[in-house]
Amino acid sequence: MATLGQWVEGSRPRTLPAAIAPVVVGTGLAINLDSLRVDRAGLALVVALALQVGVNFANDYSDGIRGTDNKRVGPVRLVGQQLARPQTVRLAAFIAFGTACLAGLALVLATLAWWLLLVGAACVAAAWLYTGGPKPYGYHGLGEVFVLVFFGVVPVVGTFYVQSETITLAAVTASIGVGALACAVLITNNLRDLPGDQEVGKYTLAVRLGDHRTRLLYVACIATAATTTVLVAAFLSWLIMLALAVLVMAPIRLVLGGAGGTALIPALKKTGLLVLIYGLGLGLLIALA
Repeated sequence: MATLGQWVEGSRPRTLPAAIAPVVVGTGLAINLDSLRVDRAGLALVVALALQVGVNFANDYSDGIRGTDNKRVGPVRLVGQQLARPQTVRLAAFIAFGTACLAGLALVLATLAWWLLLVGAACVAAAWLYTGGPKPYGYHGLGEVFVLVFFGVVPVVGTFYVQSETITLAAVTASIGVGALACAVLITNNLRDLPGDQEVGKYTLAVRLGDHRTRLLYVACIATAATTTVLVAAFLSWLIMLALAVLVMAPIRLVLGGAGGTALIPALKKTGLLVLIYGLGLGLLIALA
């Protein structure tokens, strides 16, 4: 049986920055528009964190029952390493999704924006079908699209909207930059797992592009974040350009240097930290602007 520590590790807490960063940026945008609603920002954070935990457990369950986690390099896999029953991990995923739905419903009732129900349903469906269902899109090279949309555009714009009840071009632009950095985390993860994924027939984007082009895609994600930062600064205030300084943290040299397997774990950790610090910095600068 898995210990409490292994359950916590199975939820992959190092991926939580990808959930926190967009909420901070969306709230910074709301402050910039004098529309801060602390209660709604808090609910948006609960939604983001619960969805992240849910998708982690859902991936653990789906990959585990397919056997694709049996030769993985990296964090604890509860099902793949037979530390917990598949049904228990699936239940944990459903509890997390249920928590996200309850917090999301509270936001719908607060804003009376009923179309948010469709957005919430899409988020849960995308989280489950990433590696679950008969044709998981994460096995067909579409994982980065999911991350860009549901860990970039949706949470940033959504957090901003539930507080300001409007959508701006600056918010959409900022969301793309945050999503690009979240993609960089997934790209690093898939680059690390590339040999094992090839072996079990999991055709992630890294498998489809190959080693070299995947490393270039990582750099492109960092460049996208830099470009969107400049655009947001042009929309709001040149003070926001200071967020570019955070991007020097990106472990580009390590990724381009050909590191693979466990040697990429430091790059994965640094990229996850980059997402958090960039989100905090960008959100603060937008608020100050």
